[in-house]
Amino acid sequence: MKGSPSAEAFVSQSGYWEEALRGLRKVFLEAGMEETIKWGIPVYTHLGRNVAGMALFKAYAGIWFYQGSFLSDPGKKLISAQEGITKGLRQWRFYAPAEVLESLPVVLDYSREAMLNAERGVEIKPARKSTPEMPGEMRKWLDTDAELRERFDNLSPACRREYIEYIATARQDKTRVARMVKIAPMILGGAGLNDKYKKQNTSGE
Repeated sequence: MKGSPSAEAFVSQSGYWEEALRGLRKVFLEAGMEETIKWGIPVYTHLGRNVAGMALFKAYAGIWFYQGSFLSDPGKKLISAQEGITKGLRQWRFYAPAEVLESLPVVLDYSREAMLNAERGVEIKPARKSTPEMPGEMRKWLDTDAELRERFDNLSPACRREYIEYIATARQDKTRVARMVKIAPMILGGAGLNDKYKKQNTSGE
């Protein structure tokens, strides 16, 4: 199903699944969530947080809870669509409209619990990137220029990490040298590796 401009359009174009999806939509709204369209599908939010969504696939209709891993799931309905990869998101699959219609009271319970978790700020926190080890060539290069070293150390941790990753990902020694020559004036100017592009995106250029 192609992306829809509104939740109503999404439901009305679902054919065989229309009654079931209309029931799900009613439940999400009855729970008190706000309805929006993201990525062409209905998404339901609470306090500005994505809480639930629904979509159609070839073999089934599915709903998901963005922080579903924290739900008590007494009915054992929720699955991880990508085991070992998906952290918080959990999906509930329905293979016939009748399954949806008979499950609406339970979906309402799950929705209310998910909203309560959103109010409490319960969520998977994104893992903070650790700074990779600085390549030996880069360390020696910085240590030979006191001003360059001082300017580098005064950069934010995120900026230092970007520079270290930029040098560390060069496969050949000559590429590392070329990259160090390139970034020297940027470091001396107190700029981050991607500052130029960030400014362009902000200004809309």
